[in-house]
Amino acid sequence: MTDRELLESLAFEVEENLRRHMAEADGWQPHDHVPWDDGRNFEFLGGIDWEPGQSELGEVAKLALTVSVLIADNLPSYHRELGKYLRTGPWWRWVGRWTAEENRHEILIRNYLMVTRSVDPVQLERHRMEHMTTGFRRPALHLLDILAAGAFEEASAAVRHRNTAALQENPMVTAIAERLAADDELQTVFFGNLIAAALDLAPDQTARAIADQVAAFRVPEVPLPDGRNSTEVLAEAGIYDPARTGELVFTPLLQRWNFFSRTDFGDAGEQARAELAHLRS
Repeated sequence: MTDRELLESLAFEVEENLRRHMAEADGWQPHDHVPWDDGRNFEFLGGIDWEPGQSELGEVAKLALTVSVLIADNLPSYHRELGKYLRTGPWWRWVGRWTAEENRHEILIRNYLMVTRSVDPVQLERHRMEHMTTGFRRPALHLLDILAAGAFEEASAAVRHRNTAALQENPMVTAIAERLAADDELQTVFFGNLIAAALDLAPDQTARAIADQVAAFRVPEVPLPDGRNSTEVLAEAGIYDPARTGELVFTPLLQRWNFFSRTDFGDAGEQARAELAHLRS
């Protein structure tokens, strides 16, 4: 099926899932999770500039939140890339809703980090400018590839945020991370449900997209001054280990899609299934 045919054929599923998503999503407010009483001016407004001793967060929590804020802050790039393919009807409404939810994540984390002086604001802004200037780019993808990639990306974000909450850094960070993880999990359901519908509609084509996006999957990372990167540090800390992506991200979704028990694959679908056999639980 062409992308246009798939867009039209799956439009009802998008509408139904968007309605369900908005009914289940918690209308939480980012400003409620920021301890504004802790805030004070920086030197530019007559206050005191940041210094390391002001931060009460552990290094792992700082890095985990920094990675999350940089990913979410790069939303214009993500929005542009998705909008190339999904700029129509209910699809476009979902892009807008998803973008707004992710932007809420960025607003919350950045405000928390600034008000509590948990990280160097100058360094964070430099990271943000560099990350945004580089932008988010991906090779041209077909619709099914976009949906599979979305499911995997949101599932991995949920894992990162659940594990950040498990650090029990402090009650506020725990609450923030749990709030973000709940959103990530709802977004995973949205993308996952569309892939499930696509598997019934075009099983071989969808299986190929799933296998391709498993092979292409990468977690965004931030380079660190000591030569390491955020992926290495967060893996060592148990926040997110790429070596466990199959177990934590791919396998749960493949099970949800009954990927290894389907009987409607042709040669192309069977080839894709064979490529993913190592993920069979």
